[in-house]
Amino acid sequence: MPTAEARAYLADLVKALCVHWPQNRAVNLICHGHSVPAGYFATPRVDTFNAYPHLLHVALKERFPFAVINVIVTAIGGEHSESGAARFAQVLGHRPDVVTIDYGLNDRGLGLERSRAAWCQMIEQALAAQTRVILLTPTPDSTQRPDAPAADQAVLRAHAQQIRDLAAHYDVGLVDSLAAFQRYTAAGGHLGDLMSWTNHPNAQGHALVAKELLRYFSYT
Repeated sequence: MPTAEARAYLADLVKALCVHWPQNRAVNLICHGHSVPAGYFATPRVDTFNAYPHLLHVALKERFPFAVINVIVTAIGGEHSESGAARFAQVLGHRPDVVTIDYGLNDRGLGLERSRAAWCQMIEQALAAQTRVILLTPTPDSTQRPDAPAADQAVLRAHAQQIRDLAAHYDVGLVDSLAAFQRYTAAGGHLGDLMSWTNHPNAQGHALVAKELLRYFSYT
């Protein structure tokens, strides 16, 4: 089954975001995951307002000035997807319209099999609650530099591919953060331009992720 097409996947929600008061309603988006959506830059600094959840919130308010939009961050630094799945029922307690899931960086410690089971659990719980899901492949870390050992590069890329496969299997949204960073470097940019730390993006890197997320909120 193909991955959900960006423009169509949230089309009904985009219509809701265009409704004016008093017919409008609050729309809740949740960004779930580890330190990257939590806003960690050069650890232990947390730069909330330059992290992609906040950048997305600002961009959505510019695009939908009459909408009531809550972007709720349930990410925890250092967490992997099994921990995120264990508290996912609490996340759904916010009654989100959309939930994004971003655990690829830290899931390397779990391995592919365990992380796949945790991602499947979260996706299936969200879909059962009639919540739309957007999966994010990992943003890169130092293992993705051209001079890094090939075996180290391969591990993160394998987790990214598993996330792509899950998005296709469940026909949910996909933001391919790793591919967006790769396009930047393929065009002549340096990975360091986008990083604040060995494994955390800077504001420019977060802006790439927010731009990819924003594709799901197009009304043209």
